[in-house]
Amino acid sequence: MIEQRPVLLAAGGTGGHLFPAEALALELRKRGYKVELASDERAVGYTGQFPADAIHEITSGTVTGANFIGKIRGLINLVGGIVQARRLIAKIKPRIVVGFGGYPTVPPLLAASNRRIPTLIHEQNAVMGRANRFLAGKVSAIATGFEIIPIGKGPQPVCVGIPVRDAVLKAAQLSFPDINTINICVFGGSQGARIMSKIVPEAVTALPEAIRAKLNIVQQARKEDVDHVQAAYAKAGVKANVQAFFNDLPLRIAQSHLIISRGGASTVAELAVIGRASILVPLPGSLDQDQAANAHVLQKAEAATVVKQIDFTVEWLTTELTNQLRDTKELEARGQRAKSIGISDAANRLADFVIQTIK
Repeated sequence: MIEQRPVLLAAGGTGGHLFPAEALALELRKRGYKVELASDERAVGYTGQFPADAIHEITSGTVTGANFIGKIRGLINLVGGIVQARRLIAKIKPRIVVGFGGYPTVPPLLAASNRRIPTLIHEQNAVMGRANRFLAGKVSAIATGFEIIPIGKGPQPVCVGIPVRDAVLKAAQLSFPDINTINICVFGGSQGARIMSKIVPEAVTALPEAIRAKLNIVQQARKEDVDHVQAAYAKAGVKANVQAFFNDLPLRIAQSHLIISRGGASTVAELAVIGRASILVPLPGSLDQDQAANAHVLQKAEAATVVKQIDFTVEWLTTELTNQLRDTKELEARGQRAKSIGISDAANRLADFVIQTIK
């Protein structure tokens, strides 16, 4: 029997926030709960197949803009979003509101808290983001993807892991690939693909010919970079598949011996669940340094090599690849160490916590 009052999920409009929300939605629907989603206009491209009974667009904005005008504009949007969220909460009367980070989560969670509806936030990163820090003292419960230091206000965080998509769980069942070829998967997300397109092809070109002959590279690049990246690999005599987007990225990860990527929370979680070695280049400039903290989790497990972007040069990567690709057994061992810290049932754990919070 479907519970008529929905669970309302609130998430920022990026894959990093929406993917774990999607995994939780699927698990809750299996248990007979109706699920709805609140996000901003950026989410439109991600929510076409989001497992929700309804999707609501909520206006929001950050008040930490670079200038005074930006802060004022963000504040106006935030107030407008709160008004929208109050109307939405009054209309659908959710059993609980679950936030996954990002400023679009603030209005729904504040509106629910003011009406004394249970609220829960899930922090995917190894350090708590600004929106979740703001909400922490106002919610009923806090779940985290990693063990993090309590922030001193609000409920005690409970580590449940980061829910991953079914495609990741399926990919995690694949064995470590054979070593007839050495497969490398390269991706950087919306804010990192450019540097990957610049550095990785040049570094691969500089590798010894004996190594290049064994390589098979899958690389996600910005649309405008695809042709020249593909041409660079062709000139170096390296097999490569370069595309702007891969719908089956978890499968591509599982088919690889080594991953080169950023350090987003979902990326780190997927690498751990699937179990693959990696070279991680955390996105610099973040106020919270969240990607560096995420990457450190795999580095501490001796499953990843972490390098600052300023040190991520062609020369550095050529040397690192030369050393790492000569020992595929060590790559497999690093993958196993990654898998040893993966939490494959995080969606189930989070669903349990959500239901516990409702009750």
